Amino acid sequence: MTTFKQVPLTCGGHTRPVVHLDFSDVTKDGYFLISACKDGKPMLRQGETGDWIGTFEGHKGAVWGVALTQNANLAASGAADFTAKLWDARYGEVVHTFDHEHIVKSVNFNADDTLLLTASNEKIIRVFDLNKPDVGALEKISAHTSSIRHAVFLHNSRIVSVSDDLTMRVWDRTSGQEVHKIEFPTIPNSLELSRDGAVLTVAHGTNVSFYSSDTMRKMREFPVPTKCYSASLAPSRATFVCGGEDLKVYKFDYNTGTELESNKGHFGPVHCVRWSPDGELYATGSEDGTVRLWQAVPGRVYGLWRRSNDLAPIANGFKEVAAN
Repeated sequence: MTTFKQVPLTCGGHTRPVVHLDFSDVTKDGYFLISACKDGKPMLRQGETGDWIGTFEGHKGAVWGVALTQNANLAASGAADFTAKLWDARYGEVVHTFDHEHIVKSVNFNADDTLLLTASNEKIIRVFDLNKPDVGALEKISAHTSSIRHAVFLHNSRIVSVSDDLTMRVWDRTSGQEVHKIEFPTIPNSLELSRDGAVLTVAHGTNVSFYSSDTMRKMREFPVPTKCYSASLAPSRATFVCGGEDLKVYKFDYNTGTELESNKGHFGPVHCVRWSPDGELYATGSEDGTVRLWQAVPGRVYGLWRRSNDLAPIANGFKEVAAN
């Protein structure tokens, strides 16, 4: 394990715990990062630098889940006010509000950004057509025996979800029926589908597990040093990162499970970690109300990170740099 301790970029602005993050794809204007927070105000940032772009205002309760379309033109959020909202991410305006009967924990766009999935404490998964948002849910799946934590589209024909009922389940969208179930000894805290759609990453207990999205076969499982709340696989599949109860952010070799880095920067448990689409950095959201950005290769010139002899501020080796 490296002894080099990198210093992250710190993105402030939220006033309560940050519980979820999502990156767009790389666009002609770079890529973007959205954060969900219990203060009820999702924030949009420039992904490479963490610079604040805007705040989405309109929810009346904690926001638990967020998502960006690939081109970052649209954003979605799910909240404790029993609604999911679709936003114009360019102007910060609400495009549509989808009413639910309970807290909305998870939102996700499909591969071509024409559908929105929501999952709620009703134990129901809904799918909405973004071209016809007023018609209500196209699909409605009674999905689990307890609250759903996260749900994502899987190859467009299926949906995968994790729940407080200690399971990950796969649903056929045509029939609405369960086609696969995996049981865990503890609650699966996070679920991520890799950018190429091939690997599902699940954090549960003090373990991170990786599944083939085609067969749902477990490919790897590694123990980690803390109760893990979130894990993310790098686009290259060379490494994965995770964080949780002990405030640290860990990086591991995906093939061997060897710990490569252990960094502390947050002052509260780490609730969410996500790799950027170009693999140059990963973002973390914490109980301390901040988002922090960490380099995949500490010391490389990228974004706001500069060499020590550059005139611009540096973020490694000297002082912590705040994004604007």
